[in-house]
Amino acid sequence: MEERVILVDDQDREVGTDTKLAVHTAGKLHRAISVFVFDGEDNLLLQRRAETKYHSAGLWSNTCCGHPRPGENTHQAAHRRLREEMGVECPLHHVLSFVYQSDLGNGLSEHEYDHVFVGRIEAEGSEGGTGKRTPVPNPDEVAEWCWLPVELVVKESAAHPERYTAWFGIALGKLLALHPFGATVGSPPPTHARREGGGRVNQSDG
Repeated sequence: MEERVILVDDQDREVGTDTKLAVHTAGKLHRAISVFVFDGEDNLLLQRRAETKYHSAGLWSNTCCGHPRPGENTHQAAHRRLREEMGVECPLHHVLSFVYQSDLGNGLSEHEYDHVFVGRIEAEGSEGGTGKRTPVPNPDEVAEWCWLPVELVVKESAAHPERYTAWFGIALGKLLALHPFGATVGSPPPTHARREGGGRVNQSDG
């Protein structure tokens, strides 16, 4: 049975469910999660999506992403997808949310109310380290992965946006507005800054 996702309105209120392929074909607004995992030196764990994915195949993106299932909250979904895609675990904090819409080509589009989570994984054996550092990715989800300095990720994704998923640059930009370079990126922001309710960003593919 094809996995179903949660349809929402522009205030993230649930209005129904539908299959993933149906929502990406019709451009229906649905709930999503994006996870960014950092280490203690401001390196970001990136993945390149598997070539067999039905959209955004072979593109670089954040640590993992996905959709809460009916009856599952965003925090549960973020932890589940981190395990399923990358085979790692760490504490995660919800830091912001935003709405975006993007043409993916081939008759598909994204229209998501995206909840962004961050986590931090230290090198194994480091004082204060948390979580499991070495990814063991699912080959059905991930073609390759790497740790890259945040500053380099920003430069590379700005210079070559066609190599990255549609949501990645938007989410990273909003995240770094809360956590500038040199800040502890994997820790939660001030409570008042955790949500950007309904802020819509339109971005076309390519």
